[in-house]
Amino acid sequence: MRLGVLDVGSNTVHLLIVDAHAGARPVAKASHKSVLRLMRYIDSDGSITDEGVTSLVQSIGAAAEIARASNLDELLPMATSAIREASNGPEVLALIERETGLDLQVLSGEDEARLTFLAVRRWYGWSAGKILLFDIGGGSLEIALGNNEEPDVALSLPLGAGRSTIGFLHNDPPTPAQQNALREHARGVLEAARGEFDGSGKPGQIVGSSKTIRSLARLAGSESDGVGDEDRLTLRRNRLDDWVPRLARIPADARPALPGITPDRTFQIVAGGIVLSEAMAVFGVRELDVSPWATREGVLLRYLDRMA
Repeated sequence: MRLGVLDVGSNTVHLLIVDAHAGARPVAKASHKSVLRLMRYIDSDGSITDEGVTSLVQSIGAAAEIARASNLDELLPMATSAIREASNGPEVLALIERETGLDLQVLSGEDEARLTFLAVRRWYGWSAGKILLFDIGGGSLEIALGNNEEPDVALSLPLGAGRSTIGFLHNDPPTPAQQNALREHARGVLEAARGEFDGSGKPGQIVGSSKTIRSLARLAGSESDGVGDEDRLTLRRNRLDDWVPRLARIPADARPALPGITPDRTFQIVAGGIVLSEAMAVFGVRELDVSPWATREGVLLRYLDRMA
């Protein structure tokens, strides 16, 4: 069957179309992405501005038209932290449904963590043992740990790359003082959350997912032969910490000249690197593997499981 996942995130509106059935690996057939950076349109009262709502409706409408022309058996539309936390989120969702015909399902932060963990577990298999997962989105950082397909602990923290950029890195390129302020803030949030994982045991495999982490690994990590047609990407914290200060000295519009840094992530890649570095430090992680699957694949897999 042909399925689509429409992911309305804090940075992009992304439509992924796959061929899939229960028990089989989903095979991507098409992808359509609009760069939105919705966090730029959050007003002082926490609402999405009129300009942001207009851009959001236009991007979702364009993706909906592509989905309708793709003969999908089912479209699974979802929204994450930017709409979830907006003070006018319910009104925006109602407008999106009126204008585009799509009823976006808003995932909680814990939903995001659990769905991403499911995708990562299926990708690495049972032999990975206990998995510790980090997933950095535009608005939030998800952390999950567990032995099974459902994690034992699943947290969502307000440390997304876009949110952190807007909150702390006000200059382009950011000043050392701004970077240090973000590091201290991220470390405090992470240390407060670390206790949730006490007594859960040591992970057998540590995994990072999301476009931000993949971009950082393409730049600062290493690559080797992996499973099937996928290369295995790994990222060491010492390499990350070597690259982040260098990235921070480069203006955002020049960063896409570097390997792995794409235009849709260039404005928030420094904040993403700082948050990931602090997360790895607080959890005592020296190296992680980078998963090609994340939340969208988790949504697909959960849907297929329920059908079966």
